[in-house]
Amino acid sequence: MKIVFITGLSFFMSIYSWFIPGLPLAKQEAATIPVCHTSGNDMSAMAADPAFQRLHEAPLPFTYTGAGEMIKFSTPDGQSANGFLLKSKKPSNKWLLVYQEWWGLNDNIKQQSETFYNDLKDVNVLAVDMYDGKVATEPAEAGKLMQAASKDRLSSIMKGAIAYAGPKAEFASVGWCFGGMLSLQSAMLEGNRAKGCVMYYGRPEQDVDKLKTLDTDVLGIFGSQDKGISPESVKEFEKNMEKAGEKVTVKMYDAGHGFANPSNPVYNKEAAADAYKLALGYLKNKLKA
Repeated sequence: MKIVFITGLSFFMSIYSWFIPGLPLAKQEAATIPVCHTSGNDMSAMAADPAFQRLHEAPLPFTYTGAGEMIKFSTPDGQSANGFLLKSKKPSNKWLLVYQEWWGLNDNIKQQSETFYNDLKDVNVLAVDMYDGKVATEPAEAGKLMQAASKDRLSSIMKGAIAYAGPKAEFASVGWCFGGMLSLQSAMLEGNRAKGCVMYYGRPEQDVDKLKTLDTDVLGIFGSQDKGISPESVKEFEKNMEKAGEKVTVKMYDAGHGFANPSNPVYNKEAAADAYKLALGYLKNKLKA
């Protein structure tokens, strides 16, 4: 399929690349900030890296007082998981799965979930708790939580959320940072019921064979100033999506990592508003009746 690329406000090549051609692997690791975020246990080394943690400033205090309820659902590993549910006022088989930043399912994610819920209308919105009830407020704390999140458990939680929605459910997903990566992984798990996928500055899957399993296109929203997800790694993702025969639309903003989070000190109001408008239009089109 053809790749659609939307030119960002100011696109430039970051010196922090995933791989530096011609440099031995050991020296690559020393020369770069780890790419946010690798899947499964590979996250551990990056989550503990002080340079990686410095990409994520502590969120500003925020308390959510809106609608929605916390729920529990079964997971295929024999445990249970949590989610924040905003159920459609009318019966609907349309679902938006929302995936948290590395902080956890905090009040900012609940607020963003309600915003999508109010604007999408007649869509069930489920923000999935990937840390089993734990929430961080400081980078070092978030790093420990991400280190402890095993690949198997993350996969089981996503599968449980998909099963909770029911066999007739149709899905779109959205996530930021850690959740941007999970949004893409979730779309793969949803199979032919996946209708859309939005990933905000999350680590792209680069395995072409895995990308071939997608049954939906992807909207990728990134920042050209992001030192964790470099423009180079995004370019690599585009190339690999093309190799996989999949479609990706990329929007690159002149902003840093976490620019769309209003509780983040690096919040970019103008870029965040434009990105949300883009994401909302995409999701409305994908989840239309």
